[in-house]
Amino acid sequence: MTGMGTTGLTKPDAFYESLLKAHEGLSKADSDAFNARLILLMANQIGDEAVLEGLLASAATSGVSAVKD
Repeated sequence: MTGMGTTGLTKPDAFYESLLKAHEGLSKADSDAFNARLILLMANQIGDEAVLEGLLASAATSGVSAVKD
């Protein structure tokens, strides 16, 4: 499984740029709603519950101090 420290993307910077661009002009609420829809679409595309559970665990422990205000 690809964890938070590795990428399966061939152009991760291009994807990140597209993600930032998709959020341009959105309010905080609209940005949060966009993220929720995107997460659900990606989860459906992945389709493997074990992989999704592993990703949830990785996200819960990665960058925790950076997220706290």
